[in-house]
Amino acid sequence: MNYKETLFFIAKCLTISLEEKNRQEIEKQLKSTSIDWDAVVKVSTAHYVFPALYCNLKRVDFLQYLPQELVSYMEYITNINRERNEQIIFQANELNTLLLANNITPIFLKGTGNLLAGLYEDIAERMVGDIDFLVSKKEFFSTIEIFKNNSYGKEENQKDFNTRNRHYTRLVKKVHIAAVEIHKEIITEKYMNEFNYSFVEKDSQVINGVSVLSYTNKLNLSIIANQINDDGFYYKTMALRNAYDVFLLSKKTSAKAAVYTLDKLKHPLNCFLAACYEVFNSVDSLEYNNTKKVASYLRDFNSQFTNPIRKKRISKNIIKRILYILYKFIIIKGYRVWLFNLLIDKDWQHEKLVRLGIKSERFK
Repeated sequence: MNYKETLFFIAKCLTISLEEKNRQEIEKQLKSTSIDWDAVVKVSTAHYVFPALYCNLKRVDFLQYLPQELVSYMEYITNINRERNEQIIFQANELNTLLLANNITPIFLKGTGNLLAGLYEDIAERMVGDIDFLVSKKEFFSTIEIFKNNSYGKEENQKDFNTRNRHYTRLVKKVHIAAVEIHKEIITEKYMNEFNYSFVEKDSQVINGVSVLSYTNKLNLSIIANQINDDGFYYKTMALRNAYDVFLLSKKTSAKAAVYTLDKLKHPLNCFLAACYEVFNSVDSLEYNNTKKVASYLRDFNSQFTNPIRKKRISKNIIKRILYILYKFIIIKGYRVWLFNLLIDKDWQHEKLVRLGIKSERFK
């Protein structure tokens, strides 16, 4: 199995609990084809969907087709992740109680928000690292002080907070398993006016006493985290963890309608939806608006799996980003100061090395 075959196999496996067509196709493949399980483990782990893969195979009784040694390993890792997520849920509820007592209502985001909303049939499916939540700008610094007064502090070697960052420096507490990221923004500067606290707060939902995004905005943020914040739109890449969240959320709300609640963001989000439709094998709930621009995006997205000179495409996108950065560097004085501070920030350097695959990353 090459990389594309492995990726698409894993993606289809992630849908078999809910998609009968894919369930039948995967069972046929498991019965008749030799699966490169080493490749499956490697790719699913890199995409942080290894426990989700196990949970889906188990729910439809397909573990019988896997090597027993692999099943035992998958079960072991999934159990560890379940225990971790139980602790994260406990910690998030504790933080929620603390802030509510101080008249601040946090809106929990990303993986933690999905766990608190009960999105997953088994909480072990989602690999989560930090507890991310959003507060209004006027409550941002008071929230930080509340945490510092409750024994939270910066991780060792963390840089001081830069006001241009979306969230405060990661905070940790010795007795808890997860670091906390307090957000005042949830997207890069270019789109802050379109997708922000005011936009998502008005239709946020309360589930078991905890505030989370609406299902529409959960779906949008799952895409934004990949396409915008992690530059997936430029590099035509997909993180299966984000895509799996989008798939599950598409069963809660119309994915196509969700991305069109936005303006400037609708095209990159629609492109990700199109890529999901391809990778998950034409799932109806992931239908997208097919335009010429989206078709072009899909050609580039698919070419990465067959084009041996993929670096040329990546280099072209890198050049576009560099030119845009240089443009802002020349005309905006404040941006020059911010960029200089960013380039000497060790946390930022580490993040880029992780994205390039030079360093490993803790769960996110």
